[in-house]
This record gives sequence, C-alpha cells and structure tokens, in this order.
Amino acid sequence: MAVRAAVRGIFLYGVPGAVQPKMVAFFCNSTNMKWVQFSNLHVDVPKDLTKPTITVSDEPDTLYKRLSVLVKGHDKAVLDSYEYFAVLAAKELGISVKVHEPPKKIERFTLLKSVHIFKKHRVQYEMRTLYRCLERNLPEGVAMEVTKTKLEQLPEHIKKPIWETIPEEE
Repeated sequence: MAVRAAVRGIFLYGVPGAVQPKMVAFFCNSTNMKWVQFSNLHVDVPKDLTKPTITVSDEPDTLYKRLSVLVKGHDKAVLDSYEYFAVLAAKELGISVKVHEPPKKIERFTLLKSVHIFKKHRVQYEMRTLYRCLERNLPEGVAMEVTKTKLEQLPEHIKKPIWETIPEEE
C-alpha cells in the first residue's frame, strides 16, 4: 500500500528536474483491484469485470461454402495493408483465399463556387472509392460488408413432387 502511494505521488506530481513522459502505464496488483494510469489519470477496475466469460454450447459449428468479404475505403495504402493482414490470417488458419480487386468508382460533383448567380465559377469535387473483395481489426476509414453462402438440404414439402400430391380426376 505504501509503495502504491509512493508510486502514485511520483506519477502524479513528478520528480523535481525529471522529464515527464507523455503516456505512462503502471499495473499494481492488489487483492481485488487493478490500478492503471495513463497521463496522470488513474482508474480502479475490479478484476472480475476484466475476465472474459466462456460459454460452451452443444450445437455444432455452422459451416459455410463461401464467405465473401467486401472492403471499401478511400485510401489505397490502408486497403493494401488490411488485405495483407486478412490473407496472412487466412493462410495461418488453412483457409484458401482469392483476392479480387474491382476497378475504383469515381463520383464527380460540379457545384457553383458562389451561392449567387455566377455560373462561370464552378468547383468540381471528386470522390474515389476503392473496393477490395477479402471485423475484427478493421482499419479507420474503411467499411466492410460480409456475405455468407450456406448449403442446406431441401425441406420435406419441397422434395416430394407436386403432381403426386394432387388427386387424379377420371
């Protein structure tokens, strides 16, 4: 307890003549609390809240034939980086991956520069959207759409031909 108070005093008030770091992380384990400090801000968090709960179910896992992931963004470098991450993760899991890069979509808007009637003065805005066909670690400024394709058996009422269910007229 005394060590915790001393360390808190050093981090809150600093050592005279020492350079203060911008971000400091310090963990002090006590019986039921964790203490975390970032930039002169401390938070006491109960240990029970930090433990994830694991549930086990008897249901079998769902298998999908195809999982299509469409990733959209405005920055090509971010999409390339995320594509590399996704392909690397899929290869580590033993999943076959195909990456398709559709052409970029360019939208152009032509607007008047002024709110008045000067039609000669215009501004043209351009938005480029790049698509990558690949949530957990989605980069900033990128949208994702996931499409699942699942194989299922036909229901019993569809398996039986309809002409067998209709009574025959003589």
